[in-house]
Amino acid sequence: MTQLPTPYVSVDVDVLDRNIARMASFTRERSLALRPHAKTHKCLEIARRQLAAGATGLTVATVAEAEIFVEAGCEDLFIAYPLWVDQARGARLRAVAARAAVRVGVDSAEGAQALARYAGRDVEVMVEVDSGHHRSGVRPADAGVVALAADKAGLRVRGVFTFPGHGYGPSLAEGVAAEEAVALVDAADALRKAGFEPDVVSGGSTPTAAWSHVAALNEIRPGVYVFNDAQQVELGVCDFDDVSLSVVATVVSRSADHVILDAGGKVLGADRSAWATGHGRLPDLPDARITALSEHHATVTLPPGAELPERGTTLRVLPNHVCATVNLADELVVVSGGTAVDRWPVAARGANT
Repeated sequence: MTQLPTPYVSVDVDVLDRNIARMASFTRERSLALRPHAKTHKCLEIARRQLAAGATGLTVATVAEAEIFVEAGCEDLFIAYPLWVDQARGARLRAVAARAAVRVGVDSAEGAQALARYAGRDVEVMVEVDSGHHRSGVRPADAGVVALAADKAGLRVRGVFTFPGHGYGPSLAEGVAAEEAVALVDAADALRKAGFEPDVVSGGSTPTAAWSHVAALNEIRPGVYVFNDAQQVELGVCDFDDVSLSVVATVVSRSADHVILDAGGKVLGADRSAWATGHGRLPDLPDARITALSEHHATVTLPPGAELPERGTTLRVLPNHVCATVNLADELVVVSGGTAVDRWPVAARGANT
């Protein structure tokens, strides 16, 4: 590992496979369909591992991601995003739908009409509802209105979905999962009142997955769980030993109370929640904090009296938000037992359209 030029993104395949198996077992025991979000890893090899472990299909965020995973052989995709479809994007969607089962999120009559006009009727739709994150999605009570518009446009309505993204905060996951359950039950009822039986009621995220209400939903779409990250550690979702992805960086400078690593925001990503204790965590120096982040510098501060690592020392950094880190990398250096054994391309890097 130390002979590779730093910084680089490393994945411990043994921890990765354990994380995949654990989530697959969790959902199987609760009769939940698992449709992991591939925007986290953007990697064909990891997708294949998830599908082999029992995932019913993949979730993606963009048509470009769908194109890449379909080309690699994925046959069941959900684009969990309220796409605005024009003629060009519609042609791309039709091409994807000719090779795989495709569902697309909608949260407006206008969006459903554009989808039907340009993408045709081979795509199915899921109505997105807002369960408290206040991003996209309609009120649960209005899900039937959107479903009727989609049906009138000639699209098959499969169900409802939400993203409980406001569960990303200390001690919030259980309460947010309860809000998710209420919203999905209300949305499913709204569909039934409009004459539709929701086959799929979908929610879930990595921090809220453990609190999923199986009476309210039948599918979850976590993404981060394959890697985990510093946020998940600080939220108590996992331990350091459950984080499979790290950035390997070198100490390049040393001062009285801090060291500088050669992995800055252009490698780690710049995300930092207000409650996070730093710009990432160092599992081998758990008391250290990354107190500042520049493009190519990470400032690591240790407690008074702590021994500082020497220049040239390599350290593992767990990024705060692993999805952003992966999207900055061309490849993942795969490690087993401390030895680099493979390299996996980040095939869907930058696939944002």
